[in-house]
Amino acid sequence: MQPTSWRTAAQATRHCLTGCAAGEVAGMVLAAAFGWGNGTTIVVSLLLAFLFGYALTVRGVLRAGLPFDRAVRVAFASDTVSIATMEVVDNGFIALIPGALAAGLTTSLFWWTLALSLGIAFLVAWPVNRWLISRGKGHAVVHAIHQG
Repeated sequence: MQPTSWRTAAQATRHCLTGCAAGEVAGMVLAAAFGWGNGTTIVVSLLLAFLFGYALTVRGVLRAGLPFDRAVRVAFASDTVSIATMEVVDNGFIALIPGALAAGLTTSLFWWTLALSLGIAFLVAWPVNRWLISRGKGHAVVHAIHQG
């Protein structure tokens, strides 16, 4: 086990949150535009959250000189647990708020539940990321690439 600061874990969590938030918002916008039901909205938002999260990591490790196939493997290794944690918390919270999934993009219900759910997801994923990094997993894999 290696000592890991809360700050390092917060940076890793913020990185994952950026991808998750972008995917969630894109999924919700698509759902609103196409009139999708709750199930489809959750599935598409979840898939896009993973896609955007992985893409951010792939972009960064490609810049560090890794070939594409290795960059994809690093993204899966570093982000999967963090994104999954955020998505379970985020979607679980939104599902608990009556009308939140069906709220339109122009309503305050949509935006405050999304913002609050992402904030709660960050707080839950933060110690998870700290634990992973302290064991050389999660974003520790990406940090090693950028330092080496």
